Amino acid sequence: MSAVTIANVRKVYPGSGARDAPVVALDDVSFDITEHEFCSILGHSGCGKTTLLMLLAGFELPSGGEIRVDGQPVGPPTWQRTVVFQEYALFPWLTVEQNIAFGLEMKKVPVPARREIVARHVALVGLHGFEARYPHQLSGGMKQRVSIARALAVDPAVLLMDEPFAALDAQNRSRMQEEMGRLLAASEPSLRKTMVLVTHSIEEAILLSDRVVVLTRRPGRVKADVVVNLPRPRLETDASFAELKQHIRELIHDEYEIER
Repeated sequence: MSAVTIANVRKVYPGSGARDAPVVALDDVSFDITEHEFCSILGHSGCGKTTLLMLLAGFELPSGGEIRVDGQPVGPPTWQRTVVFQEYALFPWLTVEQNIAFGLEMKKVPVPARREIVARHVALVGLHGFEARYPHQLSGGMKQRVSIARALAVDPAVLLMDEPFAALDAQNRSRMQEEMGRLLAASEPSLRKTMVLVTHSIEEAILLSDRVVVLTRRPGRVKADVVVNLPRPRLETDASFAELKQHIRELIHDEYEIER
């Protein structure tokens, strides 16, 4: 069963004036993501990765083609498709607990159920004891844990992540990748979602994904669809990890050769 179907999607941005030609960001992009699969989208800057994610979220409309989630055409943003952004997007005047509860309040979830869901997700991302802290009292990694917990708490069908760890320093980024890998390996019911990650990092894509879709340079097209058939938790020091990393690196490097 395909949770997400992307069929012949094209996205064109109009030029800003008479001298500026329209920009084709995506052209004839097609692939499916199965239910509960973790799919990463990888490629050079400007290849349309984030554009594709915004189309999946419903923040933008395709210029051609179609995107379906659970068989239904993607419309305006809904709780069924939540997004974790690079910039955390937390409310600074709300505590950890209140930030996680925000979407549940908007959905009018009853207070007792809301408290139970928030407590479960606080524990899920390892923030027990920090419920009353405000964002300015948290590290970057902890802020992103709150963002992930808030996105998961509303029980979406699809979780979309736009380079969620890119703003972190190297140590915190590595820790968050390991943490996400641990959560995925644990088969926690709250994480049995279809997940789509946009990233520049080959290592991050392999660490977390079931599949990696590599896009060409602009206009973005599907260059390769790579299955990551490695057991979790994954180690970058494993030979199979290094082999897959080299394969994906060569796919991306080919784009430099094509441009020349």
